[in-house]
Amino acid sequence: MQPTADFDPARLARSLLRRSRQGALATLMPGSGDPYCSLVNLASHPDGSPILLISRLALHTKNILADGRVSLMLDERAAGDPLEGARVMLAGHAGVAADGETELVRRRYLAAHPSAEAFVAFKDFSFFRIRPTGAHLVAGFGRIVDLRPEQFLTDLGAASDLLEAEPGAVTHMNEDHREAMNLYATRLLGAESADWTCIGCDPEGMDMQADRRTLRLDFPEKVTDGSGLRKMLVRLAGEARGKG
Repeated sequence: MQPTADFDPARLARSLLRRSRQGALATLMPGSGDPYCSLVNLASHPDGSPILLISRLALHTKNILADGRVSLMLDERAAGDPLEGARVMLAGHAGVAADGETELVRRRYLAAHPSAEAFVAFKDFSFFRIRPTGAHLVAGFGRIVDLRPEQFLTDLGAASDLLEAEPGAVTHMNEDHREAMNLYATRLLGAESADWTCIGCDPEGMDMQADRRTLRLDFPEKVTDGSGLRKMLVRLAGEARGKG
C-alpha cells in the first residue's frame, strides 16, 4: 500500500530526530557479533544526526569502539498503545566526535540535558556522534518508508555563518524573547503555555524544550546566516501574534 499524499516521511523523520531525547541503541558484541541493546540519552547535531554522551566503561561504548556499526530506535510516545506512535530506526556508524566539533556537540547536548554537565568532566565520558547511513520509518498502516540520509539530514554546506551565530542567537532568545518562544509554541505549534526555551537553531528550524517536552519549529524556507535567522524569527513572531 502506497503512503497517502499528505504524508511527508522525510519531515516526520527529521522531526523525530530533532525532538527525541532518549533512544534504544543497538551495538554489536566483539567476537560473537551478537546484538546488544541499551537505553541512551541523546541530542541532535545541527544536521540532525544524533549526539551521545557515553562512558567508555559502558558495554555499548566498548562495542562501538570495536565496531562502529549501530542502529538507534527513536519513537514518538502515544497515549495508550505506544505502537500507534511514529518511530524511526536509524542505521549508521558511531564514533567519537571530531576534535573540531567538540564545543558544538557539547553545547547542544547540554542544552538538551543540562543535568549531564557533571559527567562531562569525568575522564571516561566522551561525546560520540552517529552518522546515519539510512532510516526505516514506521508511522502507521501504509506509512512505512525507507529513507536515505540526504532525505532527513540537513545540508550545512552553506550554513557556516549560521552555525557561528547560533550560540548568540540561542542566548538572545532565552534571555530577551521568552514571550516570543511561548507564542511560537502555543500559536504556531498548538502546544500548552510553558517556560519554553530555545536549545538550538539550524537552517531548517528551531528546537524548543520545556522540562521533558520538546517541539520543533520548522522554518518555511531555509536560512543560512545570522541575519536571515533574525528576520525569520521576527517574521514567525509576527505570524504568531496575528493568530491571537
